[in-house]
Amino acid sequence: MKKYVKNKLKSSVLYLKTFTKWLFLSVIMGLICGLAGTAFHYSVDYATTKRTLYPALLYLLPIAGVLIVFLYRICDMKEDKGTNAVINSACTTATIPPQMGFLIFVSTFLTHLCGGSAGREGAALQIGGSIAAIFNKLFHFTEEDKRILVMCGMSGLFSALFNTPMTAAVFSLEAIKVGNIYYGALIPCLMSAVVAFIFSHYFNIAPVTYKLSNLPEVSPEIIVKVIIFAILCALISIVFCETMRIVGMLYKKYLPNPYIRVVVGSFLIIGLTLLLNTRDYNGAGMNIIYNAIHGETHPEAFLLKIFFTAITLGAGFKGGEIVPVFFVGSTFGCFAGTLLGIEPGFAAALGLAAVFCASVNAPLAAIFLSIELFGSERMLLFAIVCAVSYTLSGKYSLYSSQKFLYSKKSPGYLIQKHHKSVW
Repeated sequence: MKKYVKNKLKSSVLYLKTFTKWLFLSVIMGLICGLAGTAFHYSVDYATTKRTLYPALLYLLPIAGVLIVFLYRICDMKEDKGTNAVINSACTTATIPPQMGFLIFVSTFLTHLCGGSAGREGAALQIGGSIAAIFNKLFHFTEEDKRILVMCGMSGLFSALFNTPMTAAVFSLEAIKVGNIYYGALIPCLMSAVVAFIFSHYFNIAPVTYKLSNLPEVSPEIIVKVIIFAILCALISIVFCETMRIVGMLYKKYLPNPYIRVVVGSFLIIGLTLLLNTRDYNGAGMNIIYNAIHGETHPEAFLLKIFFTAITLGAGFKGGEIVPVFFVGSTFGCFAGTLLGIEPGFAAALGLAAVFCASVNAPLAAIFLSIELFGSERMLLFAIVCAVSYTLSGKYSLYSSQKFLYSKKSPGYLIQKHHKSVW
């Protein structure tokens, strides 16, 4: 009996020590990520404001591109894998270059300032991973602790920038290995996200939320429509992912010199912008997302955003892929909702969640995102659209480093039978 009690006490002390350790580390990470995320948010906002005030900045895009390539080369990051490097670091022994955070910060600012089509959250994941890498270099954590710190960094920066702490925490747990959630990192990721959220809120970064109106009643008819809609969203996500991959591959095949590649990409963006006579597809396009969720869009908007983003990022400019995914999902949803008899604004919200879910293979994070952006009303319909789009998107992903542990075709079938977990 004494031995039993002693073992239980010993186990309890170990749990308490682990909890205390990660509570402390995640709070520190949350504060640092909150500071970095706040600075990044205001820098991108500044770039967007200046680009809007001075449209001629678009013509400086080739210079910005050359500068970005030059910075990466002098910092010994010629073969930058972007967010894939962060995801890879969270599930293998691979390391993240500490200079990645600085480079993605500066290069994303330049991309947005001069009119490249890119987002912010993907860049935030890289900054968060870079902070974790610096932390690890200073204090020499174990491999397991290093991976959790990377996930903390991802959660903290995502949360600080977009003010969606639950989505940020769950995304980091879910997107690394599709089909497997590492619950051991739940407290570190959640606390890092919450602290970063509070920090950014203190510096007046307001959460992005949308008020939906004319919500449909849940009925067999609307559920059928939502399922059909989700199938279409899965197809759009595949088009997005494949366009990004193919354009990037073609750039490297026919324009192997990165300087020439980024200059050609710049002229393509400038030419398309002038040809279309609109600046809707430069930058992140948050205003277009807002309009779509309020029932206003152009039918071709989602396709044009896909091409603008693929041309921009494939050429060597930097930024995130997630806000462009939001743009594509919301504008496609608004357009498709009209055809299917779903209220356009509500369909835009469904499309945003569904295309995000299918593109990053994170259904739970997508459901949490819908709650944090749109509220919990009609959560059942958001859950359905995310579940269907996730399943039918197959193994397509914005991130080639994502590991698929289970087959979507045969739920429960372990793809990597001989896979050894790093955790």
